[in-house]
Formats: sequence, structure tokens, C-alpha cells
Amino acid sequence: MVQHRAPTKIYPQDRVFLAVSKIPFGKVTTYGLLAELTGVRNPRVIGNYLHSNTDPLHYPCHRVVDRNGRLAPAYAFGGAGKQAQRLKDENVKVINSHVSLDVYLWRPSAAVKRLFAD
Repeated sequence: MVQHRAPTKIYPQDRVFLAVSKIPFGKVTTYGLLAELTGVRNPRVIGNYLHSNTDPLHYPCHRVVDRNGRLAPAYAFGGAGKQAQRLKDENVKVINSHVSLDVYLWRPSAAVKRLFAD
């Protein structure tokens, strides 16, 4: 007899943190691209979720920037200066609180995108 289980609900915040955990060392993504990947309708919600991050080592929210590559002025773990330093430690060039999305933007693989397909 085959036993069927009801699907487990994955909350939007969990989807966001899973996606953030996939951003590789030395790469960044944007709030908007995270929203699109995870099905969150408003990119500002992504920022709210990231402010509640209790494990920045496993969920590297310092790798999330705005659509222009600008660092978060209110980065929750020490301000924009700390975010810049963490990115520089990953060999990401930060100039005037911005990173070049042309150089550093993470493009999720098809396998990562499948994690979030409904």
C-alpha cells in the first residue's frame, strides 16, 4: 500500500531564506529578483524578511542589494559599511556604496529555479 502525505506548506519567508542561502560567495542579487524567484509580490517584503535574519552566516543577506546595485543603508547587521566590508571580503568591488550588477549579479541555475517552481 502506498502511503500519501499531504504537501508541507512552505511559507514565503522560508522560501526567501532558502533562496538567499543559494547566492554564491562573491555574487549578489536584488530584492526584486529574489521576489520574482520566490513568488513574493513586493520586493520590500524581502527586505523586511532579511531584517529578521537570525543566522547571517547561513543566510548571507549581505549579498542582497537594490535594483541599481546599491547597498542597504539600514543593513541590519552593522549598517552599509559592514555590508560593504563583507562584500569586499568576498572580492566584490564596492564603489560609493554600489556594486556592478553587470559583474556580480547571480543568475540562478535551472536547478535552483526548479526549487521554487509551483
